[in-house]
Amino acid sequence: MTETIEYMLKPQGKVLQEYADCRSRVSIIRGPLGSGKTVQTMIKILELICEQAPITNKSYKNYNCRPSRWLAVRNTYSELFSTTIKDWLEAHGDLGPFKQGSKEPPIQKLHFDLEDGTQVRSEIIFVAFDRPEHVKKARGMQPTGIWLNETKELSKTVVDMLDLRHGRYPSKKEGVTPSWHGMIGDTNSPDEDHWLYEIAEETKPLSWAFHHQPGGVYKVGDKWRVNPLAENLSNLPENYYLLGMEGKTNDWIKVNLANEYGFVSSGKPVHPWYVDSVHCLSIDYKPKVSQPIVMGFDFGRTPACTFLQREEAFNRWVAFDEFLAVDMSATSFAPELKKYIDKTYKGYKFRGWGDPAGDKKGEAVDDTPMKILRAAGIPCNPTPSNVTAKRRLALETPMKELCMDGKPRFLLTPKAKMLRKGLQGGFCYKRIHVSDERYSEEPDKNEYSHIVESCEYGLQGEKEGREALIRQPTTHNTAQAPIAPVDFNVFA
Repeated sequence: MTETIEYMLKPQGKVLQEYADCRSRVSIIRGPLGSGKTVQTMIKILELICEQAPITNKSYKNYNCRPSRWLAVRNTYSELFSTTIKDWLEAHGDLGPFKQGSKEPPIQKLHFDLEDGTQVRSEIIFVAFDRPEHVKKARGMQPTGIWLNETKELSKTVVDMLDLRHGRYPSKKEGVTPSWHGMIGDTNSPDEDHWLYEIAEETKPLSWAFHHQPGGVYKVGDKWRVNPLAENLSNLPENYYLLGMEGKTNDWIKVNLANEYGFVSSGKPVHPWYVDSVHCLSIDYKPKVSQPIVMGFDFGRTPACTFLQREEAFNRWVAFDEFLAVDMSATSFAPELKKYIDKTYKGYKFRGWGDPAGDKKGEAVDDTPMKILRAAGIPCNPTPSNVTAKRRLALETPMKELCMDGKPRFLLTPKAKMLRKGLQGGFCYKRIHVSDERYSEEPDKNEYSHIVESCEYGLQGEKEGREALIRQPTTHNTAQAPIAPVDFNVFA
């Protein structure tokens, strides 16, 4: 155990040290790539295992032992093996045998002596929550502590369930109770509407402690600079953050290197021209009563509405609000939307556009989604076409054109948060897991697709994208070329 104690080096940073010393019931560290948070978490787990009080009653079987049980949790089985287990065994693989079965979760038994003559008798069980058999197993376990590896990737439901499992081992029948029990986690920065953000920045439960490391980089004007206050720098390769910024988008750097809250997609964005630092307004926006509000609709069981307004001076569109529902019919959606409109935008004039399929009768009913909206007092007309290319161009065209003030002809506000995330890459083509970089031919229909397509329909109804469609060459022999778009990444 002497070598293991020597491995517990002094944390390379103030926040890492505070996290290492923290004994709150739940403690989570958030930091950039390379900040040492995962290594420090693994050291902290071993420290907590060694701090468990020993069984001092000689009548018990495991007299003089320090018993504990840990769960190491990850969102998927592939991530569990490629990162969590790999990192743990590199750090602590010499402390006990590791076993992997076909029906049981992977487990390592820790068995070693301490200098005070006591013995550690612990086990760490690795659980992935994309395996139903693992979830079932975890529900019945009684651990001392839980490691939430890459916490932001876990659902709130999973974390809530786990929070009621720890502290049940060891029990009085083993001869001693837990000296400490709880959950610890390491994570990169989540999104601003993530459950972790809400707890860390808004709810702030008394028994939860959050440790936020300084970013590896910070922004000065429109340029990113390496942060001399970054933690764990002495353990990183030379120019780790400086070189790490090369070839990365502004949003990627913001989340992964600067340790700021934000959203980064793992797929190929349907609208790659969107750049959040360029297209998202940083000031409050209030629509003008003198101008009509345009609503774009997408129907189905996840109906969505985008609120847009045209700024006449620049012929610019601003998507300033949204209204969404999950697993809701048009008959329920329409009155709820009407209540929201009457409460929020009283006195405004409206016009609406939606998928033309939403104005066709079904085999079983005569009412259509558009008819139901109109009956509720909400204007909605079908767009001329629901051809995907035309719909995409309706949003893409103003998005990549500049107005006289140097800003794009399409902007949105943070209030339209699902639309914003969808355009940041939430609405995407999923990557196909093959050796080369390939993506699915059709976008992933997820929680972001409906709101983005509602925005497309709204702009298509207002005749956006038509000129761009006309400008496109119809044959390979034409001499006419598409207008060169603006590269917004130079502004990021």
